[in-house]
Amino acid sequence: MISASVSSLEYKLHWEVPPANSSTSFNDWASDKRFQVGDIIQFKYKKDSVMQVTKEGYKQCNSSHPRFYSNTGKTRFMFDHSVPYYFISGTSGHCEKGQKMIVEVISNDRTTTSSAIPATMAGWFYFFSFTLFIVA
Repeated sequence: MISASVSSLEYKLHWEVPPANSSTSFNDWASDKRFQVGDIIQFKYKKDSVMQVTKEGYKQCNSSHPRFYSNTGKTRFMFDHSVPYYFISGTSGHCEKGQKMIVEVISNDRTTTSSAIPATMAGWFYFFSFTLFIVA
């Protein structure tokens, strides 16, 4: 049996309405990170909430059907899939003022980057090269 150990990271974020004159956003903060499955974001806030919503919910700042909701002031959210996650504030008007964020979560391999072609593409290359060999 082969076992692999993947360490998770925990990121801390002050979840609040950005200042009106701010040139940066929560998306700027998130795009600087390499979030992996198993990583955690700890949202810290006062008199607010954090919601995970759909892409449409994010675009429209719609908090009516969250996938996740918390208003504890110190919310820990763990990423369990390699997909984009969409977060908004559940407090009325905060999302529209920029309190929203997209987090792109990538696969678990922190240590290696591969230039090898994916297995599905390798199969196609083999098929086409074999076909070309027969035709030629």
